[in-house]
Amino acid sequence: MATISTYLTFNGTTEAAFNFYKSVFGGEFTELHKFNSMPPQDGMPALSEEEGNRIMHVSFPIGTATLFGSDTLSTHGDVVIGNNFSISINAESKEEADKLFNGLSADGKITMPMESTFWGAYFGMFTDKFGINWMINFDEVPQ
Repeated sequence: MATISTYLTFNGTTEAAFNFYKSVFGGEFTELHKFNSMPPQDGMPALSEEEGNRIMHVSFPIGTATLFGSDTLSTHGDVVIGNNFSISINAESKEEADKLFNGLSADGKITMPMESTFWGAYFGMFTDKFGINWMINFDEVPQ
């Protein structure tokens, strides 16, 4: 069965926010990647030094759950408080990922279709017809 986590989005303050959460809960990040570590992408403009140092992805286990986060880039638009989180689903198979993506995105707005990514996941994003942001992930390369 798929697992569900919360994914928070910030406008350049992810690192400060997650360091604060770590100071409260204790523990360590299991992943922390900045945008400047990502390989060049076709059609994506070069990042400024400030944007390159923003957090692309952070994973922070809290008990049996994981809190995820990232910063936005100027090309992604503004962060709006109240719309700055997604429900992240980690599927057990590519087929389950497609089923969940297709079902939940019906009549919604797809922001990234399901595709294999450079970080080893089959991944997609959308906003459902009720305005809720979702991320669907299947780790093609086990973590």
